[in-house]
Amino acid sequence: MEELALHILDLLENALAAGARRIFITVEEDAGRDLLTIEVRDDGRGMEAEALQKALDPFYTTRATRKAGLGLSLFQATAAQCGGNVALESRPGQGTRVVATMQLSHPDLPPLGDMGATIAAALSREEPVELVYYHRRGQKEFKFSSTWLQLHLGEIPLNCGPVLDWVQRYINKGVAELYGGEGK
Repeated sequence: MEELALHILDLLENALAAGARRIFITVEEDAGRDLLTIEVRDDGRGMEAEALQKALDPFYTTRATRKAGLGLSLFQATAAQCGGNVALESRPGQGTRVVATMQLSHPDLPPLGDMGATIAAALSREEPVELVYYHRRGQKEFKFSSTWLQLHLGEIPLNCGPVLDWVQRYINKGVAELYGGEGK
C-alpha cells in the first residue's frame, strides 16, 4: 500500500467487522530512537490462539467472501521492509491489539497519508463507534475523539456528510501542524 493510512484503514475495517465499539489508534514518531510506532487497539470479539497464529498468513481469512486475507500480511511486509515488525495480541471477548514498528528514517517508509479520510471512513458506518486517534511527533501532540465531537454535536449524527467532511479536514490540519504546516 502506498500510504500507512491505508494499512490503518484495513485494521479499522477488521476491528469493525469483529464488532468493535471502541477503537484506539496511536501513531508515535520518535526521531531520537529513529522509531515509528503504530498501534490499533479494539474491543471487538478477539481471536482464539489458533487464529492469532495464522493472522499474518496471506492465505488465511475468517471471511467467507474471499479466500485470502492480505491486509495484515501486507502491513507486516511494509514493516519488515522498513526495518520493523508487526506484533499481534488478542483474546476472545476482549479485543485485539496490533502494533507495528518501523525505522522512521528508512528510505522505503511510506508516507502517513490521509488520516482524516481514514478516520472519516471508520465513522461513516451506521453502527456508532467510539474512535480515538492520538498522534505524537517529538514534543508535539494531536488528539481526536469521536466522543468529544459527539458531545459537541448533540443529536447530529457523526456519519452525516458535512460532519465527515469536517472530521477529515480537522484531522488533516492537526496532523499537518505536527509537521509545522498549517494544513488545508
